[in-house]
Amino acid sequence: MRKISKIIIHCAATPEGKDFTVQQIDSWHRKRGFRCIGYHFVIYRDGSVHVGRPIEQSGAHTSGQNAHSIGICYIGGCAADGKTPKDTRTQAQRAALVRLVRELRSQFPGATVHGHNEFAAKACPSFNVQNEPELCGR
Repeated sequence: MRKISKIIIHCAATPEGKDFTVQQIDSWHRKRGFRCIGYHFVIYRDGSVHVGRPIEQSGAHTSGQNAHSIGICYIGGCAADGKTPKDTRTQAQRAALVRLVRELRSQFPGATVHGHNEFAAKACPSFNVQNEPELCGR
């Protein structure tokens, strides 16, 4: 098993109120030259958690961080225009994200939790992960 030191949260950068699937993200990533979907987990708007890339494999979600991290993506992250960053997480997504991060932190003690924007000049995940103590274990 890989040594996991970080859990990195992403958004799909999709318009609020619209559903997308793991299969669609996989297709987008393959078109960009990835072997398969870059995220390990995707949280749908209804709060259901779907497996993307197996956690035994390095992700393709955060440059320079993939070898020792797990990538979680929630559907949404943009306003209805599909361009303006916005925290569009539904209550179900928020709850699912907290549960998933708690499970992963239990499985990988010492892993820290971050937003993609902490490693790249991007708005992703369209909220400040460090301001959410229930995600960071504070």
